[in-house]
Amino acid sequence: MSAAPAAPQPASAEPLGTAGALDLLLVPPRPRTGWRVLPARAGALCAVELQKLRHDRAELYTRAVQPALWLLIFGETFTRIKAIPTGGIPYIDYLAPGIIAQSAMFIAIFYGIMIIWERDSGILTKLLVTPTPRSALITGKAFAAGVKALIQAVVVIAIAALLGVALTWNPLKLIGVGVAVVLGSAFFSCLSMSIAGIVLTRDRLMGIGQAITMPLFFGSSALYPVSIMPGWLQAVSKANPLSYQVDALRGLLLGTPTHLGLDYGVLLLAAALGILAASSLLGRLAR
Repeated sequence: MSAAPAAPQPASAEPLGTAGALDLLLVPPRPRTGWRVLPARAGALCAVELQKLRHDRAELYTRAVQPALWLLIFGETFTRIKAIPTGGIPYIDYLAPGIIAQSAMFIAIFYGIMIIWERDSGILTKLLVTPTPRSALITGKAFAAGVKALIQAVVVIAIAALLGVALTWNPLKLIGVGVAVVLGSAFFSCLSMSIAGIVLTRDRLMGIGQAITMPLFFGSSALYPVSIMPGWLQAVSKANPLSYQVDALRGLLLGTPTHLGLDYGVLLLAAALGILAASSLLGRLAR
């Protein structure tokens, strides 16, 4: 008697691609290594910082008041009296790029207060125990400050256009304006975070921030040409990154003579040194 034929094996209920899908679920993706870690973590932290704008947009509106007052009152008045040589352009046109740089600096210069608040609430300690490099944490916060300042710059440009300021609308030049605003704000936010790593308290940082903000502003070419400054103030202006930011903005928006290569080089170097300094001092905040 012949043996009974073997029963056919039941077909698998899983489709062919299910095993591969399960592998993707069970096996974590390969982590980024090397040079890819810093930009990925910095970008993620920058996005987290910008998410805060969704919960408090009032900051953007209130910060637009001061630039508007500078252009409406200071700009219009000095345009009438013609007391400051501006190379043949109306003073309010000359002033507008300086006010863009000023408003961006005012946003960034108190950024260290936020990192002290994160230290006090325990957030900073949790971030520092993760594998995220400190430089990535600082870079993310610095460029988040730059994006906030960029939004502020758009508001100031809109106000200036309503006041009749003859600005360029060339897309490439406007991109250059955005780069200058972001780099300048990254430096000033890193300066603020570096000071926070030294003074360690919000009250001290507020005092120092208020003490250095106006000297940085008046010691730049935002309000008047460097050529009419006294010699000692010209030396201060040449060492002030805000002067190079204003020079780049003025050349791009108004078409005045400028040194864009030097301006961007100084801003990039200042931002890099600021990130390095703030990263090295970040550990003091967590002690």
